[in-house]
Amino acid sequence: MHSVPVSLPRRRALTLSPVAFRGFALAAVSALVLIVATGATVRLTGSGLGCHHWPTCERTHALPKGYHSDVEFSNRIVSVFTVLATLLLAGAAWRTRGLGRRARLLATGVFAGTLVQAPLGAITVYYDLNPYLVISHLLLSLTVLGLAVLVLLAAARLVRGGGDALPSPARWLGAVLLAAVAVLVVSGTLATAAGKFPGSGGAGVVPRLGSFYPSVYWHVRAVAAFGIVFLVLAGWAWRERARFGWLVRGCAGLLAVLLVQMAVGEVQYRTYGTVPWWLVLVHVAVAALLFALTVGLVARLWRPVARAPAPGPDPG
Repeated sequence: MHSVPVSLPRRRALTLSPVAFRGFALAAVSALVLIVATGATVRLTGSGLGCHHWPTCERTHALPKGYHSDVEFSNRIVSVFTVLATLLLAGAAWRTRGLGRRARLLATGVFAGTLVQAPLGAITVYYDLNPYLVISHLLLSLTVLGLAVLVLLAAARLVRGGGDALPSPARWLGAVLLAAVAVLVVSGTLATAAGKFPGSGGAGVVPRLGSFYPSVYWHVRAVAAFGIVFLVLAGWAWRERARFGWLVRGCAGLLAVLLVQMAVGEVQYRTYGTVPWWLVLVHVAVAALLFALTVGLVARLWRPVARAPAPGPDPG
């Protein structure tokens, strides 16, 4: 009589379903969008130097005392949960049935990139919010967010199945659109670094990087370039709407976010002298969402997700 190995039930218990993994991926993407918003809040409220030490707030006390230190320390707490979410994502990736090695490595890379943010943030504080370090901090956050979106799409393909890549005109337009959104976020970061909210904390003053209006000049042209490429892709999607209805819907969603971003940016520019910090925060948060949606849309041009199955008949 053969005995069943004792380890078999444990191995099965540690194996995740594709649907469960998709939940981990969605949670990680949400946390990474949130950390961009809280990080921007630190800068826009002038709280970047609210805590002069890391991981404690000050040498004499670990917890914050005061408005700026409260804001800065709150961002650190959110970052802990973000690291935890990406750690769970990486661990879940290696326990999910059917998930490819590429997606597992991407999930691990998301965790590694998020973990690197902690020492980079400490270095940024140590060097009194050097603008180049602040920019690197934000761009790394967006890069990790983009990788997490790719993991989420891999999870969706595992649940719903995949399809063939779209024709080459759409794929190459998508590649150009991805390059355009990269230029867009970099130019926007530079405009923020040169703007009214340089991130000073308390009595400290953080130097601006360049001048605001020249930075906005180039940022507006980056927005225009992104818009032109996007409209060409949207036009192609509309022409092929009978075959690729999901692409039309994706372009419509991306267009809605882009219009909101442009409207907020226009108000921010016209009220530059009196613009409240929370409006700039909305601009940054929507920019992160725009970047994530663009990455997702372009990735689906190369590796589509199958259409969701129609619900079955009601057994009742």
